[in-house]
Amino acid sequence: MKPLPTNESRLAPESVTELTVSSEAGSRLDHFLTQQLPHLSRAHLQRAIEAGGIRVNRQTCKSSQKLKQGDIVLVEQLEVPREGPQPQPIPLDILFEDEAIAVVNKPAGMIVHPARGHWDGTLASALAYHFDKLSQTGGPTRPGIVHRLDRDTSGVIIIAKHDQAHEALANQFKSRTVKKEYVAIVAGVPDRDSDIIEAPIGNHPTQREKKAIRAGHPSSREATTFYKVEERFHRFALICAQPKTGRTHQIRLHLAHLGYPVLCDRLYGSRSVLTARQINPDSENDIVLLERQALHAHRLTVTHPMTQERVDFQAPIPKDLTKVLQLLRAWRL
Repeated sequence: MKPLPTNESRLAPESVTELTVSSEAGSRLDHFLTQQLPHLSRAHLQRAIEAGGIRVNRQTCKSSQKLKQGDIVLVEQLEVPREGPQPQPIPLDILFEDEAIAVVNKPAGMIVHPARGHWDGTLASALAYHFDKLSQTGGPTRPGIVHRLDRDTSGVIIIAKHDQAHEALANQFKSRTVKKEYVAIVAGVPDRDSDIIEAPIGNHPTQREKKAIRAGHPSSREATTFYKVEERFHRFALICAQPKTGRTHQIRLHLAHLGYPVLCDRLYGSRSVLTARQINPDSENDIVLLERQALHAHRLTVTHPMTQERVDFQAPIPKDLTKVLQLLRAWRL
């Protein structure tokens, strides 16, 4: 393994490693990497591939990609995962708890699990403090974590307390039997009352932190979102979105693709802050109303992993979004 010369890489050249495929031709990419980088778990490497930190012949790829002799695998310097999140006494809004699962109303601004540069203040650290046992299926840095929400998305998230519950829940997400319902305040007013968005999502061609609508690209995967308009305002709307698939940034990207980005979405929208005068130009007090994306995981319906009963969990719309809606309704009148 040798570092790439500075003038040959756009992937932070000082931290990129080049691996050349020879006798391993025919192997899956993730299998190849576990042999070459034994200090990293296969799950950790798969997440790095999905995030775009590992490329084959400078192209984004999938864990299952079969390698050919002479392929060049570029590996960005990967932080070795720690043994697990340190318990931290972070308050949690626990909506439900029994011996198998817990359901939490995650606040906006909280990262779900540790990642590069974000080892403290995560939901995983809060869970480690509040619960005596959590599933280990997701690996040492994700105890109990079955699915995730973006940092600035609030709302319902379900936690597994043991591996049996984790596996049962994960299978439901995989088979798409989980019903997810989000509320979003968007810029613009859709002309249709409801519709289905079917647009494949893949890695963004130039910005690693973003996703993009990309048909036919190796990184692209099908993505489907049903939405309906709950309320229309002057230049804004309240949307209910039900994603049928679970791609990264799916609702945010799909709504932006339609021309109705989620308010204060820094990646896919046109503004990062919403003030009172942007709703009502006559407002005397131009206070900041919102500084995070106006997206909330309002409802989650699953089959309980132990009782097999269908259970429904809801998180109330948070105060910051409620305040925006109150002003929108007042201005509409």
